[in-house]
Amino acid sequence: MKIAMLLSGGVDSSVALRLLKDEGHDLTAFYLKIWLQEEFSFLGDCPWEKDLEYVRAVCEQADVPLEVVPMQTEYWDSVIKYTIEEIEAGRTPNPDMLCNNWVKFGQFVDKIDPSFEKVASGHYASVREANGEFFLERAPDPVKDQTYFLARLSQQQLSRALYPLGPYMKTQVRDLAKLYNLPTQNRRDSQGLCFLGQIKFSDFVKEHLGIRKGDIINIDSGEKLGEHNGYYYYTIGQRQGLGLSGGPWYVVEKDIPANQIYISQRMDMENKHRDTFLAGDFRWISGERPEKTSLQVKIRHGALIYDCEVKFGENDQAEVTLDRPDRAGIAAGQFAVFYDDIRCLGSAVILK
Repeated sequence: MKIAMLLSGGVDSSVALRLLKDEGHDLTAFYLKIWLQEEFSFLGDCPWEKDLEYVRAVCEQADVPLEVVPMQTEYWDSVIKYTIEEIEAGRTPNPDMLCNNWVKFGQFVDKIDPSFEKVASGHYASVREANGEFFLERAPDPVKDQTYFLARLSQQQLSRALYPLGPYMKTQVRDLAKLYNLPTQNRRDSQGLCFLGQIKFSDFVKEHLGIRKGDIINIDSGEKLGEHNGYYYYTIGQRQGLGLSGGPWYVVEKDIPANQIYISQRMDMENKHRDTFLAGDFRWISGERPEKTSLQVKIRHGALIYDCEVKFGENDQAEVTLDRPDRAGIAAGQFAVFYDDIRCLGSAVILK
């Protein structure tokens, strides 16, 4: 097949490229430049330059042509604008998920020649076709499985998507990287948001939303314990970065109009341990709501998955009840991704 291969400069997409190369496909590699516009010059060195060096080395070794595609404007107009708006509204955004939906398997696909049959990436997931329908399925590595980040994709997008690492464990991919003697074989996995590179999230927020001093209040006593620089720096369940002694302290509530943060030392606070949340803006991969209401759900990327009951109400909203409380805190604005065994069914936004 004629395949457009998305390279990031990491080990996963590099191995995916070599696997497809070994299968004899007609490959062109693409690096999406989604970072620095003039607005981001305060951050210093471009975080993508080192990645691009690795991408070029991998392509040269594999004798695969490379194209660098500037997509800063598209990324700003969609993903970064969304991120800033969600933070300012007091919610917890997930820009990496929408980067896949809007950019990598969205606007990028519209840019390239339609003769490319597939767009491949280094995600740990699988696409299976049956009777003209495309199914997104979990990878066998529960920690690396990335279907969570792909759950907003449509049937049309999945029909063009290809994930060569779907059958592999991360350890196997590392072994393949050594076998291929890839330039990226010793690179560490990237952490955090895809567009920040080494930049701290708090620095990004400060540049765009500034500092708004407010009170930190003990929700149990009503006592003011300190000040913060803005409610949007904090998420429900957070215990780091509060700068208070006598902890651990947990963020349990935010009063956005008053710019106040409420904290507690009690781990049994209602907002800390939750087994029920309201979800909306459902996107089902098949295009239709499943008949089953007993499903599984992830409320963040990772191995943790819950059995759940989904009770639909009005306005395409649903109450989701987990089989046990989530100890990390459920944040409004994040995505809940639903499964039926290994099949990823789709996603919804957590409302409250």
